[in-house]
Amino acid sequence: MAQADSKLLVLGALAGVAGISLAVVCYQGFRSKRRSSWPGFYLSRTYEQEAGVMLVDGPGLPRGQAEVLERLEALIQCVSELKDEMKSLKNALPMLQDQVREELRGRDEARRASSLHRTTPTRRKRAAGTLTGARPGGRSSEEAESEGGYMTALTDSEEEELNDREQGDEEQPADKLSVLIERIDCLHQGTDADKRESLNLLLEQREEFGQISTYLWRLIRAYCDVHDVSSTLEEKKTHAETGKKVGEEAVSLNPTCAESHQWYAIMCGIMAEYDTVQNKIKNGYIFKDHLDKAIELKPQDPMSYYLLGRWCYAVAQLSWIERKVAATLFGEPPSATVEDALKNFLKVEEIHPGYSKLNYVFLAKCYKDLGQRDQARMMCEAACSMNAASKEDEEAQKELDLLVPALGV
Repeated sequence: MAQADSKLLVLGALAGVAGISLAVVCYQGFRSKRRSSWPGFYLSRTYEQEAGVMLVDGPGLPRGQAEVLERLEALIQCVSELKDEMKSLKNALPMLQDQVREELRGRDEARRASSLHRTTPTRRKRAAGTLTGARPGGRSSEEAESEGGYMTALTDSEEEELNDREQGDEEQPADKLSVLIERIDCLHQGTDADKRESLNLLLEQREEFGQISTYLWRLIRAYCDVHDVSSTLEEKKTHAETGKKVGEEAVSLNPTCAESHQWYAIMCGIMAEYDTVQNKIKNGYIFKDHLDKAIELKPQDPMSYYLLGRWCYAVAQLSWIERKVAATLFGEPPSATVEDALKNFLKVEEIHPGYSKLNYVFLAKCYKDLGQRDQARMMCEAACSMNAASKEDEEAQKELDLLVPALGV
């Protein structure tokens, strides 16, 4: 037992003795007052030795007062017995600490003798910290020897082994996450089956890494990828809804992660395909807000500017009726111009020349809408020079097939 526990027992015993003494003093004062005023109240000759009282009825003593005195006699007797017990406890306390210490030593020796018993690194580390922290504070070596029944002394080799093991335990989850991320990023660039496998792998690790931003935004991206390769409308909508919920969780968990804002914005844009007009407009505002945040956090990411350019171009193409609906529902419709869209697409090209076939296509569209046909033709030629390597490139080629004849390229 630790020395602090022994001190608690001693303090408890002293408090008990103090309480008994107080009760006796109070009673003695009460007794002396009654003794001077009541006839027939006699103390026995052995009171000072046994703290006992003998109450007798005297002439003129009412029966009710006699009952009170009888109860007081019983109380004094109990107090006397309790006082004796406290004296016995006080005498036993000095030996109690030694008995407990001997018992703990016996447990330590039994545990060391067992080849199956081995302390865990966490407990051994805690025990070693107890030992090093105990000596400067003045605790004895016996008191520092035991911590919950474990020996706290470690040799230098054991401490080195312990530190290496704990360092390995800390690095293992990080290494596991790095391997997972590398695998997921490769699958993201692969086939439709690879993208489905990516989502499945991420979901298998959700419980372990679900509170880490680098994991969560890749999970949003995986839902986006599987949405694109799904064949049924119901499946697409399910992945979009789930991906948006993950996005909400990601930006709430870590508001400073640019990728989380970026992919959450993308999922909001995808959900616009399945929502009512009111929710489409609402998601449009959310899309813009989180893209702005992503650009603020990571201003050199071309993808965010490309997406913002797409948003600006779509808003610039809204019909009069669509603007009126937005104004009715939200008070102020979203505002953007073709010039705003062009500015963002040019920023993409500045950060990453030849970023994508679609970026060239939308540059051509913006120049065409602004009446700058020569620049529009140049962008079409740049787009045609790029191979169609993805579904996005195939979409760009379809746009080009319509745009080129209109520009006379």
